[in-house]
Amino acid sequence: MNFDLFEQAPGTLIAEGDLDKMRVSQGAPVNYQLVLGDQVVDMNPLIGQSIRLEYSGSIHCTYCGVATSKSYGQGYCYEHFMKLAQCDSCMMSPEKCHFDQGTCREPEWAEVTCMQSHYVYLANASGIKVGITRGNQIPTRWIDQGATQAMVIARVTSRRFAGLLEVIFKQKVSDKTNWRAMLKGSAEVLDLAQERDTLFEACRSELDALIKEQGLIAVQLIRHAEVHQFDYPVERYPEKVSSVNLEKQSVLEGKLVGIKGQYWILDTGVINIRRHTGYQVSLSSQA
Repeated sequence: MNFDLFEQAPGTLIAEGDLDKMRVSQGAPVNYQLVLGDQVVDMNPLIGQSIRLEYSGSIHCTYCGVATSKSYGQGYCYEHFMKLAQCDSCMMSPEKCHFDQGTCREPEWAEVTCMQSHYVYLANASGIKVGITRGNQIPTRWIDQGATQAMVIARVTSRRFAGLLEVIFKQKVSDKTNWRAMLKGSAEVLDLAQERDTLFEACRSELDALIKEQGLIAVQLIRHAEVHQFDYPVERYPEKVSSVNLEKQSVLEGKLVGIKGQYWILDTGVINIRRHTGYQVSLSSQA
């Protein structure tokens, strides 16, 4: 990578490279690592410090590494956004999976990724929501969403079945996180077991019909799962959430006061790191 595009920034250079979503690991609080190309930065120790994030103006596809004038689908060039199965619309709406129709963009990839066990869950980030994930993404998926509580409520044998369950449940609860509310503080603690039981009862007829159609092995409701809880490294939450887009504001400076979900919270604004996947940046500490 050529970093001559960066202007000389004051302070100490910590790392530079193409952004990827932060790595997370469960702890008290959650541990975050920033990935910049082949460099990894422990972020928790930087909380409370003044930092500078500068965008060079270059973006590289996370799949092929080719320079692209615009990032599609959080990090892809247009060619691979249109070609890859992981960028297909059915990834956002899994109930629309068309694998059985023989029209999947990458059948072998789908066999490994979609035709495997998935979990449906309830999470509390800005209020109760339903979502789906693979087992190897627990608890990463919940942390990435900024959830303070989460619990599995069903196990299914394919991504499509998870999508069908989610369609049933989201008639009663949201399938979205209000990211602005999530960044303003911890969500009110909920009784997720009670929320689950209420949801199962409200959707009983649709659930019975789906289980009868697909079979007990394909769709299993879980009534006694553990409730996971998460604490985030945040010194203080913003009263007003002002988001930063690096294409409009190439330099972000300020005191890092917290990290939650995939967001940095600075005293000058918040930035969604995952939204800027593939962006070439430098990270510096400020005096």
